[in-house]
Amino acid sequence: MVSERVSPGNLLPLSASADMTTPLDDPDLADVRRAADGDQAAYGRIVHRNIDAITRVAERMLGSRAEAEDVAQDVLLRGWRQTVNWQAGNAKFSTWLHRVALSRCTDRLRARRETSLDDSPEFVDRSPLPDAHLQQQSVALRVRAALGTLAERQRAAVVLCHFEEMTNIEAAAALEISIEALESLLARGRRALRAALLPERAALIGDLS
Repeated sequence: MVSERVSPGNLLPLSASADMTTPLDDPDLADVRRAADGDQAAYGRIVHRNIDAITRVAERMLGSRAEAEDVAQDVLLRGWRQTVNWQAGNAKFSTWLHRVALSRCTDRLRARRETSLDDSPEFVDRSPLPDAHLQQQSVALRVRAALGTLAERQRAAVVLCHFEEMTNIEAAAALEISIEALESLLARGRRALRAALLPERAALIGDLS
């Protein structure tokens, strides 16, 4: 991990709107404080705890593993720089990391729209596959394609709550919106996904209920 300290500049603000938490609620807090004093091993533990989740969220938002890994690296580097400015109590450190990841994903999706007239997900062959493992892979690809059709905020809400199993409070904090607004996004996102995934409904029963 890079040891040079850089001013956080235009880091996203820490809103106290949704994920009000005490220091004891944050499993990363002790290591954040050690990392603020230059302890790279402490920040390495934060990376270990969070990199998989950040990468998963970015991949589901962007539909690209390579881009997701780039986002995760960028987010975690910003996290290292942010430790010296961290104020416990407004949000969990992991929530802030998700917030930055979603912002980075939004930037990339916006850039795609600006450089391409065709923003739709790639066509997925719906022909039946005899092998059960291949069939599961096919369903996963169709879910990814369906996620790609959702509006960005709806997609983020569904990814955080249904795939990452965040509570509504945590997801609302990551998106910097009220719980009521989150629930509205989830309701619209669920309806759109159910419609898009109707042919695979039997394989996905319960996941979006």
